Amino acid sequence: MAVLLLFFLVSAGVLLSSTKTQVDFSKLPENHKKGVELVLQQLNSYVGVQHHFLFFKSIQKYDIESGFNVQYIYHNFYLKPTNCARGTVNASTQLCQFRNDKPLMDCAVIYKMFRGEIEKDPKPYVDCVHKPRLTEAMKTARLEHFHKMSYSSGTHNLLSVKKHDADE
Repeated sequence: MAVLLLFFLVSAGVLLSSTKTQVDFSKLPENHKKGVELVLQQLNSYVGVQHHFLFFKSIQKYDIESGFNVQYIYHNFYLKPTNCARGTVNASTQLCQFRNDKPLMDCAVIYKMFRGEIEKDPKPYVDCVHKPRLTEAMKTARLEHFHKMSYSSGTHNLLSVKKHDADE
């Protein structure tokens, strides 16, 4: 009886955390969702990637409004591997359960948006690494790339930088 109760509680906890994660993705602003989708598309295109990943949690988000409907986005977040095959279409946490036996993927995406669409120039910067391998130097390089991209527009204004708290 105790084993059955324990199994029920663990199953309920997994279901609740999976549902919360999907809600967290749905709460992202549309411009950040597009960045996550870009990362997932690129990650799934690599032959060496063996797992299917889903958005797990935002770590850091910065937006720079530089006027004329131009915005520079920096979004650092975690992806978590699932039990679904790589390339699964229309995956959700209800269809693909998160795996706890593999490390999180720490990703950063930096891109320019114009009128709600990701611009091809400058080329979006995507960097993903398994969380245990992430170093402080890599984190610093990501932020430096964001500052270089946003300063290159020539219209940078410190008052337009918005830092978003990490999703909890």
